[in-house]
Amino acid sequence: MQSKMHGKSLPRHVSESKRMIVETSGPSKRLYQVWKGSNKFFLGGRLIFGPDVRSLMLTIPLIVVPVILFSVFVSQKLINEFQHQLGKFIVAFAVLFASYDIVILFLTSGRDPGIVPRNARPPEPTDNGNSSLRLSSELSGIYGGSSLPPTKDVFVNGTIVKVKYCNTCMLYRPPRCSHCSICNNCVERFDHHCPWVGQCIGRRNYHFFFMFVSSTTILCLYVFSFCWVNIKRIMDAYECNLWGAVVKSPVSGFLIIYTFIGAWFVGGLTTFHIYLICSNQTTYENFRYRYDGKMNPYNHGCFHNVKEVLFSGIPKSMNNFRAKVIEDSARFTSLHSTGQVMAPDLSKPSFDLEIGVKRHTVSTEELEDIQNQFEIRPLERCNTQPSHSIWTDDKGNWDDELVAGFGTKHNWERTHDIEASSAEFGTESGFGDTFHSEAAT
Repeated sequence: MQSKMHGKSLPRHVSESKRMIVETSGPSKRLYQVWKGSNKFFLGGRLIFGPDVRSLMLTIPLIVVPVILFSVFVSQKLINEFQHQLGKFIVAFAVLFASYDIVILFLTSGRDPGIVPRNARPPEPTDNGNSSLRLSSELSGIYGGSSLPPTKDVFVNGTIVKVKYCNTCMLYRPPRCSHCSICNNCVERFDHHCPWVGQCIGRRNYHFFFMFVSSTTILCLYVFSFCWVNIKRIMDAYECNLWGAVVKSPVSGFLIIYTFIGAWFVGGLTTFHIYLICSNQTTYENFRYRYDGKMNPYNHGCFHNVKEVLFSGIPKSMNNFRAKVIEDSARFTSLHSTGQVMAPDLSKPSFDLEIGVKRHTVSTEELEDIQNQFEIRPLERCNTQPSHSIWTDDKGNWDDELVAGFGTKHNWERTHDIEASSAEFGTESGFGDTFHSEAAT
């Protein structure tokens, strides 16, 4: 398949390594369109969800349907029972609080949880004096492996903490960062991946997640309480037992059982996260490391922990998913996540796998000058052709120009090729003139 470069095609016989050097630019796309994670994007990259975003189609009805049943079948009796607009306020509060709960759900699910951008290549080895180690690291990055140590020690509040190297993202994870196997991203202060919200829970959406589970708990207790109030009013009005009141208002009985189960589930989750917040832990750390009996380097006391987790500002996302990026070949892939378009790094020497030596790439300006000299002219001929065609000549010129640009051939080789090409072109032109003369005769 022919490649395109500034609207001009490359010859088919150009080698792959030279083709990749020339093709430093590609079609411009948004970052979310070339994102390597498993996330789902909506509204042109403005909303980012996890791969299991469809679970929201279950979570939302589990919240909305009980409130609708409460407002339609239970609240009408409460409106008649309570005076001074109190009954209407009871219904309005349930509807408004459920709407608030849904908004918090989307704020939790539809935002960047704290994804750490991937590296285009593995980090440089710390031993800068060992050239063989650097070469081994570069080759291992090309072939997908890694010669870097799997862990590295860092100090956190005077305590040594081991951080792991992520082979997928090609980086050493920051402290408290972990790679989510579902979303295929490294997430800052990774707590867990919640299937109910269809998103990872991390540094940038944890307090929204806590607000969601706590508000859902309050909503369950609210509906549970007023359904009991309705049952009690029915028992007093009809002088019947509990079963008789449930028969007269079966929706109240159903909501009592439903919200009781829901309150145990989300209420228990809320209680557990209150404990995690007060001790400054994450769910992942609690199940994986078990700080009980050990020193937790992130624990600063209950008051400071609550302030840090719930009342600190939300950090800015490290990814601008709407930024334009250049989609290149795998060798020169450079996805810039801060909003600027970056071309491949042409200032550093790179390793050519075909010739086995290091070569220095040219600057962008020099490359454009070389590209402007290239021009492919179509040539019409009949079926009878000599053994060497003008296309072969162009291919030789392409190779000569490329090699001259990168300074890897000597002048006498280039002169020899030009002379040979000129002689060959003259022979072919003579053959063409003879053919036309014979045709005219």
